[in-house]
Amino acid sequence: MTTGQVRVAGSRRAAVSGWSGRAIAGVATTVFVLFFLIPILWLLLASTKNARELIVGHPFAPGSAGAFADNWDQLFGFGDGEVTTWIGNSALYATGALVITLIASIPAGYAMALTRFRFRRLLLILTLVVMLIPNTALVLPIFLELNTIGLIGSPLSVILPMSFFPFGVYLTYIYFSTSIPRDLLAAARVDGCGEFQVFAKVALPLAAPIVALVAFFSFVQSWNNFFLPFVMLPSSDGYPIQVGLTSLLASTPAFNPSSAGTQSIQLPTLALATVISVLPVLIVFLFAQRFLIAGMTAGGTKE
Repeated sequence: MTTGQVRVAGSRRAAVSGWSGRAIAGVATTVFVLFFLIPILWLLLASTKNARELIVGHPFAPGSAGAFADNWDQLFGFGDGEVTTWIGNSALYATGALVITLIASIPAGYAMALTRFRFRRLLLILTLVVMLIPNTALVLPIFLELNTIGLIGSPLSVILPMSFFPFGVYLTYIYFSTSIPRDLLAAARVDGCGEFQVFAKVALPLAAPIVALVAFFSFVQSWNNFFLPFVMLPSSDGYPIQVGLTSLLASTPAFNPSSAGTQSIQLPTLALATVISVLPVLIVFLFAQRFLIAGMTAGGTKE
């Protein structure tokens, strides 16, 4: 076989290998997309049907605007408007935790990345260790601590523990360690800026992508948190929407036959409540995705 024939055969094998690799990747991607997309599509369509259509109709047949309006009225009429209260509570807890998280995490990550102080390395190791501890393992000691100072049942019993976000500190540490030019900070110090001014006027404006990323992860974690507010809040008036869904579930005859009555919730209404509970996270993601992508790639290269 000549050299030219060898090259042609090698090119053909490479082309076949590349085509098969793309085909496998395409099939795998399609399977994963369908695996996640089909339940979401079913959930959206279920909220537009009545109870009978949901059971006997085609799973992916759309319902009607009238059935959707009935489900909406039933949901927000439940318990004299408890769902509206739960959504407001979720917004309060997630926003309060977000503000405190940013105030604490961003300066902490900056300090560990760009300043030198005693026990700095130990503090960084402790941050990594705490990140590995499941949040549910910390709920009991936090409950005992907050019960001692009389905060159980108040919004602070949820907001303060949610504000403890070591992952945000570590993300900020990585960003400031890899993406902020030291010479720029040194020049600001030479010009007479104090350490706080260097952080506030130089480092913080450059850290907008990572601030957005930490804010997004903090908001999502706080909004979706179930176990902590379930333990800390004894009254349903203080429930966030994630905990309130359990009350709706308990009032659904399909899951709890003894709940049949004037305040019972049908399955399409429960599906609508689930959609509404995740809608704020989706809206925040759609508006912040440009900053999120920038934050995810900001620390990818070293100075």
